Amino acid sequence: MISLCMIVKDEAATLARTLATVQGVVGEIVVVDTGSTDDTVAIAQSYGAKIHSFDWANDFAAARNESLRHATGEWVLVLDADEVLLSETAQVLQSLDQGQPLGDIAAGDVLALNLLRLELSAPQAPYTLITRCFRRLPEITFNRPYHETVDDSVAALQAQDARWQVITLGEVALHHTGYDPAIVVQRGKFDRARTTMEGYLAEHPDDGYLLNKLAALYVESDQSAAALPLLNRALEQTETDDLTRYELHYHRALAQADHPDKAASDYEAALAQAVPPRLKLGAWINYGSLKKAQGELEGAIDLFEQAIAAEPNLAIAHYNLGATHRARGYLDEAIAAYERAIALDPNYPEAHQNLGVARFKLGQLPEALRSFRRAIDIYEAVDPATAASLSQGVIALGIPPALLTQAGLM
Repeated sequence: MISLCMIVKDEAATLARTLATVQGVVGEIVVVDTGSTDDTVAIAQSYGAKIHSFDWANDFAAARNESLRHATGEWVLVLDADEVLLSETAQVLQSLDQGQPLGDIAAGDVLALNLLRLELSAPQAPYTLITRCFRRLPEITFNRPYHETVDDSVAALQAQDARWQVITLGEVALHHTGYDPAIVVQRGKFDRARTTMEGYLAEHPDDGYLLNKLAALYVESDQSAAALPLLNRALEQTETDDLTRYELHYHRALAQADHPDKAASDYEAALAQAVPPRLKLGAWINYGSLKKAQGELEGAIDLFEQAIAAEPNLAIAHYNLGATHRARGYLDEAIAAYERAIALDPNYPEAHQNLGVARFKLGQLPEALRSFRRAIDIYEAVDPATAASLSQGVIALGIPPALLTQAGLM
């Protein structure tokens, strides 16, 4: 049996969607509530969940471990209320629970599964790899008060018994919405994360994993000067796993954006790590943009094409490829790349705008105006000032007034 273990607080807006994806997959639902004041508990109960109250102590690992304490299944699946389990992965979990092998690995030798999670609001580096399904064993517990994982305890068990295997599933297993910037700001996640991680690192100054996570938070909040000492300290350590080392180099490259040569060195070091290709998308995209800015257009194209090979549906990769082709003067190739980006993301205003520029340069005026008009319409909903500026810029191109009027720009 699989036990779903969750910790929640005021998750009424999304919890039902999460629980619906595990119906018929898990044999029990364990929900640890840390003080909800909305309908979270009632929603969980309507799905048959066992509810356990827990006093929040600013420690996610403690709350997670409380959920494990109440589980009774052979396997544990951990989800957050802003995640959904995809049906293909649900079938894999059910097969494993029934004792069927994973490829050539016997079910009895599987200790844990690494699941690929798609961050729906992170268009540039949208994938993360997390250990969310594992055997319910007393030795497996969560560690660290923030960015908590079971990885340390899983690794300890593997060191004791060589038969234990941790399997990484290749396809996307989870969809996640919690990193939407609006949600992060609304819930004060940045401040809570910073305070919690800083407190933990004061007592565990050489925890490379959390040094990386806190540094990433600093980079994201434009505090690169605070991030660099943490990244440097973590990179001095020799016992760092490949994924953490990839992230350390990637984040240090971002923190050194004002020093292109240093950033390039870190991007190359990041890309050299033995991690799944989809996890390298951020490095490919950012390194490609750096090379484009330095005029190394062929190198930029190669990096964007590697990103597309790893994830053909990444709109920003096609957009950046188009921008680089346009910089080379290859307008037909640029148009094809922009059109692919728009097919993947129809509300991509920059792609519509630059498609308009490329078509204008080729003398395709009606088509260019349609692209400009679409870009303006999208901008008007999210950035009216940019919409107005683009509209004035299009008028200044010298396009015949009759065509501008027909496109609704005069």
